[in-house]
Amino acid sequence: MGKNDHRDSWRGVNTFKSDSKFGIFKQRTQQPTLDICKLSKNTSLQLESAYSDDNNLSGADNGPKESQQGEIRQNNDDGNMNYHTGLVLEDRYEILSTLGEGAFGKVVECIDKHRSQRVAVKIVKKFESFCKVARSEIAVLEEINSLDDDNRFACVRMLDWFKHKAHICIVLELLGPSTFEFLRENNFVPFSVEQIRHIAYQIFRAVSFLHRNKLTHTDLKPENILFVSCDCDRECNQQMHKKPRLPDVKVVDFGAATFDHQHHETLVSTRHYRAPEVILDLGWDQSCDVWSLGCVLMEYYLGQTLFPSHDCREHLAMMEKVLGSIPSHLLKQTRKKHFVKNELLNWDKTSPSDDDIQKHCQPLRLYMRTNSDDEKQLFDLLGCMLEYDVSKRITLEEALWHPFFCPLRKQQQPQCS
Repeated sequence: MGKNDHRDSWRGVNTFKSDSKFGIFKQRTQQPTLDICKLSKNTSLQLESAYSDDNNLSGADNGPKESQQGEIRQNNDDGNMNYHTGLVLEDRYEILSTLGEGAFGKVVECIDKHRSQRVAVKIVKKFESFCKVARSEIAVLEEINSLDDDNRFACVRMLDWFKHKAHICIVLELLGPSTFEFLRENNFVPFSVEQIRHIAYQIFRAVSFLHRNKLTHTDLKPENILFVSCDCDRECNQQMHKKPRLPDVKVVDFGAATFDHQHHETLVSTRHYRAPEVILDLGWDQSCDVWSLGCVLMEYYLGQTLFPSHDCREHLAMMEKVLGSIPSHLLKQTRKKHFVKNELLNWDKTSPSDDDIQKHCQPLRLYMRTNSDDEKQLFDLLGCMLEYDVSKRITLEEALWHPFFCPLRKQQQPQCS
């Protein structure tokens, strides 16, 4: 399935009418990511690196740490800033609590005394390598703000930045929990198809906006998609599961973003959302974001990761179980020759790992819970996104015209030019 599929009559040439401003982002050097993800009910925020170690399977830390009133955080020479609740930065941002911390530093919730609003302030470690990452992300966020000055696309907004002593501080809008944290706190009960449609449409528009401006996010995953609001309702059932009252989301974490003209690092994306061309070292482009989003939507639908792999070879074997054999021409082109044997994936089907794959993975269409038109359309879209060959993989601009989004396009039609 993909661009050359004869059934794709719904795809038109240049049918997507962009309502964004086109422009060129400032050049920057790719660095490890910075994440802004507010977790838990009020003051929890998770932050992690985009390029997680291949042995890190959780995709999340063990939870945020909230500061106590008047507590002074000691840095133990780890590069973090010493601060306490009540401290005012730049005579403007009063620290209320610690929202979370990551490898790069900490994020605190502040009250902006000038605007009387709560914000998230990322306080970056004082080391130059981390400051370089922060300056890189600031440049991207400034350009996103400039190109989308009326805030039409669902990308996190940077409100301000400043330097406090040796620490770069980035002020961002305060958002709700990440979609991963929402799933986790909801006992991994999947989102409904209608919720997935609403969330996906916003994400696709946001990332398509980035792609049109020659930028690849490279680390799309549920942790990097945040609800705008924490508000939710309890559904009337025995488990009393939560339901987001307003499923509006924003994409965050642009520290690992790469421009089309820049050097492309060999390894990008968090493992479970990594595209096959990245694993096979075939080179990658914006299509890797499409693959990652396909994995994200499946996680929303299943309530669990589609490819919970432990290593690259096992990851490829899982793909074959779900999506069929990897095309031979891609295996021939790979620089990872140890992955190939007799022009097929070099995988031991008698291994204990294969037993796990056979137990936990199945062909994509067998994951469908019902045979409704909505689910058929969703899985048709997923098949177009989880296409091995990037020349056949759907683009996000094309995906926005897929029949799955027809109900939302009809709602927005009066506003379209």
